[in-house]
Amino acid sequence: MTTSSSETDRLTSDPEVCYKALVSRDSRFDGKFYVGVLSTGIYCRPVCRVRRPKAVNCRFYDSAAAAEQAGFRPCLLCRPENAPGWSTNDISHQLALHAARLMRNDLHTSQPVTEIAAQLGVTDRHLRRVFEQHLGVTPIDYLQTQRRLMARRLLAGTELTVNDVAMASGFSSTRRLQASFKQHYQCTPGELRQQTRVRTKKKTDTLGSEKSVFLLSYREPYDFPRIVKFLSARSLHGVEYTDELRYSRTLCLQDPINDTKTHRGWIHVTPVSGKNCLSLAMDESLLPQVTTVIAIVRHLFDLDADPDAYLPVLGDLASETPGLRLPGAANGFELAVRAVLGQQITVKAARTLATRFVHRFGDKIDNPLNEEHAYTFPRASTIARARKDSIAKLGIIGRRADTIRLIAKALVKGELDLSPTADADTTFATLKAFPGIGDWTAHYLCMRALHWPDAFPAADYGVMKALNIDTPAKAKHLAERWRPWRAYAVMHLWRSLETASKHAQK
Repeated sequence: MTTSSSETDRLTSDPEVCYKALVSRDSRFDGKFYVGVLSTGIYCRPVCRVRRPKAVNCRFYDSAAAAEQAGFRPCLLCRPENAPGWSTNDISHQLALHAARLMRNDLHTSQPVTEIAAQLGVTDRHLRRVFEQHLGVTPIDYLQTQRRLMARRLLAGTELTVNDVAMASGFSSTRRLQASFKQHYQCTPGELRQQTRVRTKKKTDTLGSEKSVFLLSYREPYDFPRIVKFLSARSLHGVEYTDELRYSRTLCLQDPINDTKTHRGWIHVTPVSGKNCLSLAMDESLLPQVTTVIAIVRHLFDLDADPDAYLPVLGDLASETPGLRLPGAANGFELAVRAVLGQQITVKAARTLATRFVHRFGDKIDNPLNEEHAYTFPRASTIARARKDSIAKLGIIGRRADTIRLIAKALVKGELDLSPTADADTTFATLKAFPGIGDWTAHYLCMRALHWPDAFPAADYGVMKALNIDTPAKAKHLAERWRPWRAYAVMHLWRSLETASKHAQK
């Protein structure tokens, strides 16, 4: 029997390689495959610290869903639901990756295949075929596994009732959650909560807010202080607060079931000492949207990146700071507003304008960090209804106010998609059609809002200065060597300017 090229590209096509990775507990393989152990009936991440199983008892799977479909239960020690996800180039067919991310980020979808196929512009049959080819399970099985894994997270990390866990994880009823757990885990949600022995008690920390905590894994190397420094330089007062060991911000999210309802609250992200993960704490008001919040943080901190894929391409450029990542965005519209306001002015001046914008159009919420007011960033629907003069009087020039309103209206109508799963080429072309959006802005938005790894704002002053050239054309030519990871190259070029500035001051 012949084997297709796509099958031979899969890591699990070579059990010997997978077993060697399992023995070494190499974190670079975390999330890239899962091992089912026949003698225990349990599946684990390759970094699990349990006693190493015999090779003859191991079966390897491309996804947690495939392991569960084969009859294995998730390990209570390594917690497969906490594994890092796929980076952009982890699997050869981007359609399967996009579909999986859409399902993972929206557990409440009732028609996953039909809805996602339509969103991606393919037929239901084609989506099922490529999904099974690359992930080893049907889309429905994958979605059900993600729902169970999210329920496990909520049972272990929160005090939510079983009914609330069922609603938040997309099961829509306690009965369906109970039945799914019984079938696949041979226990009830309540029994699983007792088994984990990490049921958290509500407590008030120094921030004065009751929160639930989740661990989000990443692959090393990872430089948390540097990514926080990048976000801090662009932070908006009243929306974001940062220090070397914490990033905090407000979020306003639409309810997944009731379109007229929103959830507002704070998130706090900190590194976990000695572990390859970040700790995400969130207000309980955000728990109904926990899936979305986790997706936002993974995107914002680039937790699914695979350094083994892009570091060899970047070479010496990344040698000093290999843990530098590509920061995403908490919200595509928010980043678009910031980018438009930042055109041809300094980062500091752009922050001032954006802060005025937030204080004028954002919603006030309680601030656990100090006595000042906190705000959520304005929603696109709010700005789509706003008058041009109400924006312009904040000190924002008229044509930029027009651009911001046009982007807001396009997002509300569904004519523009600035989500991480949006098609980069389509989004780039749509952005360039807006008055006031040039090549730099379009590339910058695709670079951060979409996490397009090959975005390259060649006209950026910092990029040209770091490359010591004077035209965007020359910058593009020099950047060819870094494709398809030019966006990561941009981050390292900007970082090199900081290093050069420090050397010049000595």
